[in-house]
Amino acid sequence: MVKIIQGATGDWEIIIGLEVHAQVISEAKLFSGSSTAFGAEPNTQVSFVDAAMPGMLPVINKECVRQAIRTGLALQAKINTYSVFDRKNYFYADLPQGYQISQYKHPIVGEGEIHLDLENGETRVVGIERIHLEQDAGKSMHDQHPEMTYVDLNRSGVALMEIVSKPDMRSSEEAGAYLRKLRTILRYIGTCDGNMEQGSMRADVNVSVRRPGEPLGTRCEIKNVNSVRFVMQAIEYEANRQVAILEDGGVIEQETRLFDPNTGKTRSMRSKEEAHDYRYFPDPDLLPLEFTEEFVREIAADLPELPDAKKARFIEDLKIPAYNAGVLVAEKENAAYFEQVLDALEKMTGKDKHEFATQVSNWVTGDLFGALNKLGCTITDSPIPPEHGAELLKLQMDGTISGRIAKDVFEIMLTSDQSPEQIVEEKGLKQVSDTGTIEAFIDEVMAANADKVEEYRAGKEKLLGFFVGQVMKKTQGKANPQLVNQLLLQKLKG
Repeated sequence: MVKIIQGATGDWEIIIGLEVHAQVISEAKLFSGSSTAFGAEPNTQVSFVDAAMPGMLPVINKECVRQAIRTGLALQAKINTYSVFDRKNYFYADLPQGYQISQYKHPIVGEGEIHLDLENGETRVVGIERIHLEQDAGKSMHDQHPEMTYVDLNRSGVALMEIVSKPDMRSSEEAGAYLRKLRTILRYIGTCDGNMEQGSMRADVNVSVRRPGEPLGTRCEIKNVNSVRFVMQAIEYEANRQVAILEDGGVIEQETRLFDPNTGKTRSMRSKEEAHDYRYFPDPDLLPLEFTEEFVREIAADLPELPDAKKARFIEDLKIPAYNAGVLVAEKENAAYFEQVLDALEKMTGKDKHEFATQVSNWVTGDLFGALNKLGCTITDSPIPPEHGAELLKLQMDGTISGRIAKDVFEIMLTSDQSPEQIVEEKGLKQVSDTGTIEAFIDEVMAANADKVEEYRAGKEKLLGFFVGQVMKKTQGKANPQLVNQLLLQKLKG
């Protein structure tokens, strides 16, 4: 979906590339055994290696290597069995070594791709340029003292995967879809928790503009944006800022900028460094990283079903609507809950799950997700376990309760540990399907509304809804609606 900015002098196209820093899920750091747990007191998870004490040597964490390969495989990328760690030299107070151990010319993962399903129905493929492993820096804390900046080195040495896209995105909407899809994949395979609020996934956003069909323009990089919404806002502001400068006869300076979420604007941070500014060279303390194709195949064999494959299975095998499938696979836990309800309902009814898969998907994506949003919780802390969800649907499917009563039972389930059967039994909510009982109520309603009976028989057939409503009211909504309709039609004919 190409977004065109209509300027005073003509059209402009936005070119977007993202560099996503994803913290690797590992109990230890990339080159030391220090803990990576979030939320610890400052400087309590720092080894001599992390603090860059003299004579300390890094030792590679095999699990971090495995996680990077796993990510590359999930992104259909080339896995490089030979890669090199380099020193990237720059100086910040929170970078104790004075350099960052990263990868430059020989990354662990090469080119791959991500498929995006956009809201307008379009499908886009965004290329992955590379994924490399690197260590994180510490954190400067400017708000702890009126005159000094404190440094917390807990994050120093934490393993990051830098996932670099190609400049294939053409709108903030595509960039948002890319980030959401990437986060979904990382969570499915368990290589990053994708928690942008805690900083375990953040994005550097590269934005430039050009006249449609012309060569790429000068780009600006917006550093460390920590939410999908902020990434989209930063792109919109930055693209319009660049267009305004160019249309006024100015020149875009290649620079690094910061996004201010309070104002929705970007501001200049520093001139953009080039690779030579970092004086990359192979880290003399680390040998090249080499592993076998067999090692890669073992990791590939352990990959779970990925979102695109799961969505295709839901649509093609279970025949559920494409929209429902997309909502369900967006989070691994949502898809798992849906399948658990399906399996439980199949056991309870003895019917094939394909018969009611769409009904279950409608209930999960509609009633359940709507209720969870109101409660402010996710599927993992849902008050309704999958077995209870299946039981509720079974009671409705076999006619024990009506659709309206099912909604009442559902509301009780949200604030109770009781099963649907317990609620129905205790509150006497079973649907009345006894013909004789329903006929008696119909006779009462017809006797009390003789004038409307005559009107109906005179051709005013819309009154059928009135009679159904009156019977349901008398039975407190417990009568089987289909049976009520059927018996009313017979009796109203006279």
